Amino acid sequence: MLKKTYMNQKIGYARVSTDDQNLHLQRDALAAAGCEIIYEDKASGKNAARPELDNCLKALRPGDTLVVWRLDRLGRSLADLVSVVTHLVDERRIGFLSLQEQIETNSASGKLVFHVFAALAEFERNLISERTKAGLEAARARGRLGGRKPKLQKKDIREIRALLKDGSIPVSDVARRYGVSRTTIYNHVGVVSVQNSRGD
Repeated sequence: MLKKTYMNQKIGYARVSTDDQNLHLQRDALAAAGCEIIYEDKASGKNAARPELDNCLKALRPGDTLVVWRLDRLGRSLADLVSVVTHLVDERRIGFLSLQEQIETNSASGKLVFHVFAALAEFERNLISERTKAGLEAARARGRLGGRKPKLQKKDIREIRALLKDGSIPVSDVARRYGVSRTTIYNHVGVVSVQNSRGD
């Protein structure tokens, strides 16, 4: 990696995964676009760390431009991409250029396209939030708030207590009937005293 000091330089970032062997293609495209420095991450398997992206973002100075071969090289999701680029452009005064999509935040048209992306990311976040709220409301309507459905409902516990008081059915049979373990029965019902069937 070349380490020279330039004002308003273009810095490239490339990323490949184990099943994506286009690093040379990215590197050549970034160099052709005028990048003097190129940071490269090679993701492997479940490793999602991007140490070179962190180094790249630290190296950028106001007036510089971050260049990527394609948008998906920078962000794992639309929201992630928008967050990174918005931080660079709005807070650090750093330009952004994606070669394949021809999006450049230094131009009016590029800014417009990126604002559309930002709006889509916001829409996606709101949609997820609304779905989550709707799911919680539906769960409340069914009598539970999030988490797993309890193994035994109140009605089941009342029935089990009555069966065990009778004394004619073993706990193991009751557990089998309700599809739970004996431990679950004891946890919910406790030890039940058997009624005297003869009466006094």
